[in-house]
Amino acid sequence: MDIKIVGSGCAKCKKLEDTVRMVAQELSVDAEIGKISDIKEIAETGILITPGLIIDGKVKLSGKVPSKEEVTKIITASLP
Repeated sequence: MDIKIVGSGCAKCKKLEDTVRMVAQELSVDAEIGKISDIKEIAETGILITPGLIIDGKVKLSGKVPSKEEVTKIITASLP
């Protein structure tokens, strides 16, 4: 699973990244977690408001910091 956190590195983006990493570890998901922080690259994703979450090339969330439960649902629904 390829997970990207989209954002400039603000506190909200860091919180989303921490939550995603924690949930992936708890679910024992084999995920490569990366960041997209370059403004040009962010624009190419189509995400207008950060933070954003992309899983396997699909935008799953943008513009808010989800709860741990929401992240768990998003990752679980994205499993093959």
